Amino acid sequence: MHIVAIDGPAGSGKSSVSRAAAKLLGFGYLDTGAAYRALTWANQKGLLDCSKLDANQIAAKFDYSISTNPDNFWVKVGEDLVTDEIRGPEVGLEVSKIAQLPEVRKFMHQLTHRLVASAGQPGVIVEGRDITTVVFPEAKTRILLTASEEVRLARREAELPSGVSIAKQVSDRDKTDSKVVDFLAPAAGVSLIDSTNLNFDDTVAAVVELVKKDMG
Repeated sequence: MHIVAIDGPAGSGKSSVSRAAAKLLGFGYLDTGAAYRALTWANQKGLLDCSKLDANQIAAKFDYSISTNPDNFWVKVGEDLVTDEIRGPEVGLEVSKIAQLPEVRKFMHQLTHRLVASAGQPGVIVEGRDITTVVFPEAKTRILLTASEEVRLARREAELPSGVSIAKQVSDRDKTDSKVVDFLAPAAGVSLIDSTNLNFDDTVAAVVELVKKDMG
């Protein structure tokens, strides 16, 4: 299996770019951030208390499933379809606090490996914050996708209703998360794609080109 690890800050386009690249390559697609958001949602709903559980206990209580099909993406907690709900501001404000918990990160590392192993596809694009350095440092293709803060914020706010601003939330989350893992600079052996001056299609093409090069 050809694993493609893609990291990047909020608004870098890593989710949409990774999904589009996976479609072109015939690969699976795994959004690891969705798991953190779904776990935060479950914590808010009182389904578990992440601050009091170890990784094994979280695994036992957190009934999570996600599609790795880029053409049919969904996220479930138990029988609840939470694909859209976990993208709401309530979850967004809390997800960094949950993501900083050591036992949560340990659980997420194990979960990501299980999901990739069971994908049943020739390759999987896995995107998140620490995929290139912690989760899959041995991935055949490792990419840091970034853009200027101004561009990233503009892209993220373009996805929201008119008049809604999340600039401070995105900036604060990047600062908080970067204390746990460095996703703002490429580690050794990680390719950098700066999409500040690239449109969406060009960015996807750059990812696909790198993957095909690594596949020989």
